[in-house]
Amino acid sequence: MESKKIKKIVLAYSGGLDTSVIIPWLKENYDDPEIIAVSGNVGQADELEGLEEKALKTGASKIYIEDLTDSFVEDMIIPTVKAGAMYEHYMMGTALARPVIGKRLAEIALAEGADAICHGCTGKGNDQVRFELAIKTFAPGMKIIAPWREWSIKSRDEEIDYAEAHGVPLKISRETNYSKDKNLWHLSHEGLDLEDAGNEPLYEKKGFLEMGVSPIEAPDTPTYLELEFEAGAPVALNGKKMSAKEIILKLNELGGKNGVGLLDIVENRLVGMKCRGVYETPGGAILYAAHEYLETLCLDKMTMHKKQELAITFGELLYNGQWFSPLREALSAFVDKTQEHVTGKVKLKLYKGNIIKAGAWSDWSLYSEEIATFGEDSVYDQKDSAGFINLWGLPASVAAAVAKKNANKGK
Repeated sequence: MESKKIKKIVLAYSGGLDTSVIIPWLKENYDDPEIIAVSGNVGQADELEGLEEKALKTGASKIYIEDLTDSFVEDMIIPTVKAGAMYEHYMMGTALARPVIGKRLAEIALAEGADAICHGCTGKGNDQVRFELAIKTFAPGMKIIAPWREWSIKSRDEEIDYAEAHGVPLKISRETNYSKDKNLWHLSHEGLDLEDAGNEPLYEKKGFLEMGVSPIEAPDTPTYLELEFEAGAPVALNGKKMSAKEIILKLNELGGKNGVGLLDIVENRLVGMKCRGVYETPGGAILYAAHEYLETLCLDKMTMHKKQELAITFGELLYNGQWFSPLREALSAFVDKTQEHVTGKVKLKLYKGNIIKAGAWSDWSLYSEEIATFGEDSVYDQKDSAGFINLWGLPASVAAAVAKKNANKGK
């Protein structure tokens, strides 16, 4: 579609640097089309303040601010926690948010009769893939505009120059211009000093961490908490029934205060490069730890091992933008089956960045103290193990005997 034929564009709008300069850029380069800004609220809190005024002031005709927090938690986060899926230890806070936002972008674009959907993702990142695969799923054939793949701007410094020249207000400076993504699950930090893998993150620098504190600055006394799960999903915290979203928000508070959930990794991006990032996921780290702890009681060995194996695939699908794929849906069906009896309580101790196990209980526990005890018992006959080992080791014994026989032939 020629740029002059594009009369209405739906823009994925965060109010950050990229999307702030995109509105005037689209006006200049696409024959002054109508811009409809869409902001998906996935729990970025204060970042939503003044968003409507800013969008309209910089050229948007209107803005949708969509509360997607419930869908973000129930449709994305909880299924992923139940799967135990990560990507290279990363709890995928950005990757989890993109499918739900991308789906809503497509729905609004179709409802508005838009000619195109625009996003501010760079050509170096993963998010361009995540947004566009969601759009292709729910609005197939819709034109997608990605300014970072078109314009002459080469850096975030040049973006700031463009913003200043066009009177676009910014909340950042060149000195604090980390690339960040924030939602109710996490906060990511990339760029500036973090681009050098030899630099230690400035955890103790005021203003660097936003969801918590450095373990060094955490309290000298531990915090205990108790999480309750039903069929793999969190349902109560410290004896109080709460929604999963409420639990995550409270765990963010408790975990952040105790310096929990910091991750510094050099990850392998989908587009081929390695990238260094620092992530804050205090509530997520606690939830993963508690869920995994409960599973050690409730899952049999073969199911647990196969689930751990498939968690890698689940994490890769999510990281690579393939949430809406048939394979991910099939894996979620498998996960849900494994979670039927993952019900019980877990007690944890938080202390200076550490998550320490402090007890777990379940009516579905497969752990038997009577069988496992080092003391006297009447349910396990240790003599039985000799026959088991003979049969288990039979292939090794046969292979060794054959090898010895053939070795002797050559002498």
